[in-house]
Amino acid sequence: MPIDRNRIRALCFDVDGTLSDSDDVYASQYAAWIRRLPFARQPELLARRLVMWLESPGNAMMSLSDAIGLDRIAMPVIDWIYRHVPRKRTQYLVVPGVAEMLPRLKHRYPMAVISARDQLNTMAFLDTCGLTAYFDVILTALSARHTKPYPDPILMAAKMMGVRPQECLMIGDTTVDVRAAKSAGAQVISVLCGFGEEAELRRLGTDLIVPSTADVEAVLAGDAAS
Repeated sequence: MPIDRNRIRALCFDVDGTLSDSDDVYASQYAAWIRRLPFARQPELLARRLVMWLESPGNAMMSLSDAIGLDRIAMPVIDWIYRHVPRKRTQYLVVPGVAEMLPRLKHRYPMAVISARDQLNTMAFLDTCGLTAYFDVILTALSARHTKPYPDPILMAAKMMGVRPQECLMIGDTTVDVRAAKSAGAQVISVLCGFGEEAELRRLGTDLIVPSTADVEAVLAGDAAS
């Protein structure tokens, strides 16, 4: 289904692969190592998958469980991983174009961060990159009773921003974000600058796929296909 722009009253952003581009730093390092292997095939793709598995095990588990039809069994395990397995960052980078886009969107919508990171690392990223002031609500792995892929953090963010969940637009890069949004009744845009694969995102029923988070502004303005 296309995005219904008239329904959107608030924006919810994932962090890893959506606002934060730091994963690409690690992926490039792993790809350089993988290229040295005599049997290496598609080193860049393999490196990105490896980073996802190491830093976002819940995302990897969700993709696998979707594929084999065990998503309901896997969700409690994924929730536990997001809550108890920290993901540390040594370098913070913002997805190109996002730092310029956020202040413009701030004038039009209340905005929330909905991250599966712990609060320390979420705030370290936002503060270091100068993004904190753009968000009215910042929710991390322990903010709600359950984190993504459960709908709890989107429902909480909507309440805190004074809108209905159906009036929220979730922007994220993985099937975890799609599942959380759909369960909450929100619309969702999936971005391909993170770790999600287009085929799996479409299979989960995302409303729209764009190349990068920076393309969301054009969608909201009606300047891009939706």
